[in-house]
Amino acid sequence: MEKEIMQIPGVTDTPSPNNVPLSAVVKAGDFLFVSGMPPKDHATGKMIKGDIETQTRQVLENLKMVLEASGSSLDKVVKTTVFCVNAAHFRAVNDIYREYFPQDPPARSFVTVGSWPASFDIEIECVAIAS
Repeated sequence: MEKEIMQIPGVTDTPSPNNVPLSAVVKAGDFLFVSGMPPKDHATGKMIKGDIETQTRQVLENLKMVLEASGSSLDKVVKTTVFCVNAAHFRAVNDIYREYFPQDPPARSFVTVGSWPASFDIEIECVAIAS
């Protein structure tokens, strides 16, 4: 099985902050592995500020865009990991998350983290069926 680093315009063509060694999306066999997506507006390159609902919506829009550009979709996500700075955001994150995964949601972990190297409150990574 080969791995393929996917090229996503607006995402993979800009260097990561602090020159972090990662690939945003990797295809391996029948699966896509999407690195944690922060609430970044890929059109402007700036982090979205705002409440947890605003940030969560941006993160899920980023996941949707990256998956679709890679030939997949949110319907094909089998696992997500939500990284959030505060467990008190659990209910608010779920309210937005439910909009993007209304039926047959993927397996999921919700992990609280102490801090990020940038100013945001949530990041979500996923594994999806490639096509």
